[in-house]
Amino acid sequence: MMSRISTALERLFAKHRVVFWYDDKQELREDFDDLELDNVTKVELNNNEFSLKHRLLREDPKTNFLVYKQGKQPEPVKNWLYDVELANAIFKTDQAAIWLSELELTSEFKEIVEHHTAFFEADSTNDGSKSQVSSDSDNRKITLKSLLEANDTQSLIRLKMLAIAAGAKQKGDARLDVVLELLMAENAEGKAYKLIERSNLKQFLWLQVANHYGYECDNPSVMDFVYELFKFSYLAELPFGMQGASQASEASKKQSMTNNALVFFKRWKDSRKHQTIFEKLSAQCASILNIESDLQHRSLKEVLGLDYFRVIDLKVIHDLVNGVANRTLSQGEVALWCRQRRQGHWYNEFELLYDAVDVASQFFALLDTAKFDMSNATQAVQLYTSQWFKLDQLYRKYVYALKVSSQHSLLSSLTAQIENLYINSYVQPLTNAWQQHVDALGHWQVPDVDPQNRFFSQYVEDKYLAKNKRVCVIISDAFRYEAGEEMVSRIRQEDRYEASLNHALSSMPSYTQLGMASLLPQSKEYPLQLSDTKTGTVLMGSLSTQGTENRDKILKTIHGERASAVQAKDLLEMTQVNSRELLKDNDVLYIYHNRIDHTGDKMQSEGEAFEATEKTFDDLIKLIKKLTNANASNLLITADHGFIYQNSALDDSDYLAKDVDGDILYNDRRFVLGKGLSCGRSLKLFSSEELGLVGDVHAVIPKGIQRLRLSGSGSRFVHGGASLQEVIIPIISINKKRTSDIRMVDVEVLRSGSSVITSGQISVTLYQAEAATDKTQPRILRLGIFTESGKLISDSHTIVLDLSSENPREREMKLRFLLNQEADSANNQDVILKLEEPVTGTNQFQEYKQLRYTIKRSFTSDFDF
Repeated sequence: MMSRISTALERLFAKHRVVFWYDDKQELREDFDDLELDNVTKVELNNNEFSLKHRLLREDPKTNFLVYKQGKQPEPVKNWLYDVELANAIFKTDQAAIWLSELELTSEFKEIVEHHTAFFEADSTNDGSKSQVSSDSDNRKITLKSLLEANDTQSLIRLKMLAIAAGAKQKGDARLDVVLELLMAENAEGKAYKLIERSNLKQFLWLQVANHYGYECDNPSVMDFVYELFKFSYLAELPFGMQGASQASEASKKQSMTNNALVFFKRWKDSRKHQTIFEKLSAQCASILNIESDLQHRSLKEVLGLDYFRVIDLKVIHDLVNGVANRTLSQGEVALWCRQRRQGHWYNEFELLYDAVDVASQFFALLDTAKFDMSNATQAVQLYTSQWFKLDQLYRKYVYALKVSSQHSLLSSLTAQIENLYINSYVQPLTNAWQQHVDALGHWQVPDVDPQNRFFSQYVEDKYLAKNKRVCVIISDAFRYEAGEEMVSRIRQEDRYEASLNHALSSMPSYTQLGMASLLPQSKEYPLQLSDTKTGTVLMGSLSTQGTENRDKILKTIHGERASAVQAKDLLEMTQVNSRELLKDNDVLYIYHNRIDHTGDKMQSEGEAFEATEKTFDDLIKLIKKLTNANASNLLITADHGFIYQNSALDDSDYLAKDVDGDILYNDRRFVLGKGLSCGRSLKLFSSEELGLVGDVHAVIPKGIQRLRLSGSGSRFVHGGASLQEVIIPIISINKKRTSDIRMVDVEVLRSGSSVITSGQISVTLYQAEAATDKTQPRILRLGIFTESGKLISDSHTIVLDLSSENPREREMKLRFLLNQEADSANNQDVILKLEEPVTGTNQFQEYKQLRYTIKRSFTSDFDF
């Protein structure tokens, strides 16, 4: 008590020379006697008014005096020192007065401290003791004092007390929306709400909520507010009410909630800070409100714009799957709606499922228009590399999304169709048509298509080494053409990187040993030949090409010491100094990467081939950056061969009997090597001469896509045959520029014709001025309507402008903004629609563009008729 009296008096003496202390209850005499204050003289008022007044005003006019009287303050007409009191201060020792003094508030705010005493008192512990937790009340008072401003009204002070009770600490958090967010974070009436009740602030809280958000209830509570907020927000954008909804909650409701509540709800929902509690409360409300049942009566289009409950995404995905499977939705609709859902709260969780639906729709649409007509082998390759490969790409993306999402039951109808169509309506008829041209080939070569064994001379020697340029060659095992096409796009999306795509015809059979050997520098002194052993090894002269070490020797033997071969994993583990030394010492560096083939060639892991492809994209980007950071500027990526893959198990009809006679040296699922071979009509025989090899080892491959049985080997991922998927390989040329070449799409706001806002909402159309490409990349924008002083008076939208259509009309995006209650104060004033973009590497936003409007709302615009 003494310390609080001393503190309060010191505060008064900081502003006044004389302070009067009337001890009404005559119980603080000892405190006065024991009190010691620097530069203050203590005197007692006891029938000595005249002499004391003379001393205060005449004898010691500059001395600080504490005037104590044991008793009540006299009435003004009987008070000889009344004029001195009026000119100075009176110290009151009742609790409310002390609190007011501590807060430096005048007596006009006495009602606040008297009406909300629990806010200022120490919280009781279970044993009734207050000493252990008195610091909580002290902290509340300290915080409140820091938030107070000179022009605060009683209502504003109560709001600040409410915010502090809820857990707010900063001046900017003394807002009703912050209070509600903090209370909702307790997920029921927890410690903060109990303090609000004890502090007699509950009525004030719900009065403010009613005024701002329209929530009124006979027995209000935090959780009831949450339920009503979710329900109102859900129904606000739907054409009709909930089917079979309980009317119990409606009985105590007096009026509907307002648009201000919807603005608050959306801001809370989209806040990263409150994401966890939003999702928890959303799940509770979905169960209580029986949202799943209500969604049974909703159409897909009705709920496309809603993301308040996780079950809405389940509904949307379910309907999209059925619509695509039943062909009742167009590919354009599916693409648009999947893109629209990207803005939703739960999109990250369901991204793979939206991807699966989107690519499935694209697959069906593309296959419906595909015709596998080819007049010759050259045209077949040209059509595959320009059109047909996309079906392989879409199939890979679908299977990847299916496997990683693990939603096999949900996607079962789509999966069954895609598997059937991919094999029976695409791969098989395409390969059968192509096979006719393969059968007609006298040698394994296609006019106007580069053969794999010319890779070094055409791409490495002529393009770089002959011009005294160094080059790095990355060879990724089984990196087929469709993956290469996607890789080019991914590389081009990196700043300062340029990439272009060509293709080549792999050597036959299309297996690793021969493909890797064909990519090495060719020499008449070291001709390619198939080993006559049972290993499937490929020789260059007498030199084995198997393994990185042997390929390194061949590079040095044919090209010279400034050529080397390394494993990708070893390069990635090098320090920057070592990697730079390696590149400095070599004019040509071969880097061997093996993830896809390593995964697909094993029976236990062949089903993960497409996951391996996705990881390969990341591996190759890392390799490219590792090399360019080591001062490489010219890079090539290619593959030894491609592959064919189907996710479903094979039938017996998918296998051929091994109708091969002769000295069989090596068996695989798609080819046989041997001497003096002959075969049946379902197989194709190539002599070594027809394959462009020396020696007397022949090769036999199945026609079409059928496999040869091989014990202990997988059958879904195969290569070695002549299908276009197996033999068309990518050749990617990459270089790094010195200057940035990435920019973002430009975005404009299309006015509807008027710059005046006359109602509680406004619709805005954004126009993406150009199509998004690899180098013209999407722009992320946050939009909201602000006053001149910078106060947000609407809901906000964060969107991604990534539209790739060349049709300008398809690059428009409509947004609707709801004005909150604070917009009323801006009536007849200019407001600003701000378009802000994120600052890279931070959580901050910077202005991109702005557009000015004027609010001119009539009072009748607040009515709903």
